Amino acid sequence: MQNQNWPRTAVIGSGAVGCYFGGMLARAGAPVTLIGRAKHVAAFNRSGLRMDTTRFQATVPISASTEIAAARTAQLVLFCVKSIDSEPVAKSLAPHLAPDALILDLQNGVENVPRICSQVPNPVVAAVVYVACEMIDAGCVKHHGRGDLVIGALGEARPGSGHAVPSRGQLDELAALLARAEVPCVISDNIEGDLWLKFLINCAYNAVSALGRSRYARMTATPESRRVMEDAVREVLAVAHASGVRMPQGDLLESAMKLADAMPRQLSSMAQDLERGKRTEIDDLNGLVVRRGQTLGVPTPVNGTLHALVKLLEAVHSGAKTHE
Repeated sequence: MQNQNWPRTAVIGSGAVGCYFGGMLARAGAPVTLIGRAKHVAAFNRSGLRMDTTRFQATVPISASTEIAAARTAQLVLFCVKSIDSEPVAKSLAPHLAPDALILDLQNGVENVPRICSQVPNPVVAAVVYVACEMIDAGCVKHHGRGDLVIGALGEARPGSGHAVPSRGQLDELAALLARAEVPCVISDNIEGDLWLKFLINCAYNAVSALGRSRYARMTATPESRRVMEDAVREVLAVAHASGVRMPQGDLLESAMKLADAMPRQLSSMAQDLERGKRTEIDDLNGLVVRRGQTLGVPTPVNGTLHALVKLLEAVHSGAKTHE
C-alpha cells in the first residue's frame, strides 16, 4: 500500500460489516470491490451501495462481484465472512491473492486469524469490530452506532509456518488509511486480550438477542435477562483466565453491560441470521466457551444453555425451510 494513494480493496462477504467498512473506504475514494451473494451484488451494480448511517445518508458507487477471483488485484482484503466459513473461503481466496495483499480480519470470535493463516501466506491483521449495523434491503446497510476498530498482530512469525505476521509499519499505515476514511482505529499491543473482550460481549449479547428477539437496550434493562448476560460473561472470563489470556484491565463485566448504552437499537447478527433462516455463529461463540470449559475443567452452564437453545432454533428454522 502507498500512503499517498488508496489501495485497491476487496471485501470478502458483503454483509452488514463488510458493506459498512467497505462503503466507508469507497466513500472516501478507495477503489473497492464487494464480493458476495448474487442478490446484493445485483443491487450494488445496479444502484450502488446505499448507506443509511447515524451521520449521513448516501449512495456510494461501488464495484461488486459474486466471484472470489475478483480479489486478485487487491492490496487490501477485508475478510468478513461467518466464522464457520473461515477456512474454506480462505482456501478459495489463496490462489487469487496478490503477493503484497494485506488481509484485515473483521470477524467475530477468537480463532479466525489462525484459521485464515493456515490457508494463506499473506499477513493477517486481527481486528476487534465495534459497529452496530444491519442489511435492511438488498444493497442497503443501516448503521445504528459506533464504527471503530482495534487492530493488532496476533502471534509471532515462526520458521516454516508459511505465513507472515503484520509488521508495526503495516499496522501504522493501515490505521492511518482507515482514519482517512473516517473509521476510528486504535493499534493494540494486546490484541488477544481485546479479541477476548469483544468475544465475551458477543457471548453475552448475541444469543440472548436472538432468543428474545430483542434489541440491546431492552435486554440490559430487563433484570432477568441482564442476570443471564452477566453470568455468561463471568463464565467467559473464567475460561479466558484458565486459557492464559491476558485480559484488559478494569471492570470487564461492567464494560460489557455498558455496550447497550452505545448500541441501544442493535439487534444481534445472530438474531438477524435466525430471522433469515441462516446458520449462526453460535458454535464459535458460546459453543467455543463450552468446549474450552470442558477441556480446562471450567463449568459453563449458562453458555451451554444458550448454545443448546440457539442450536434448537437453528434446527427448527432448517426444518421449516426443508418443508416449504
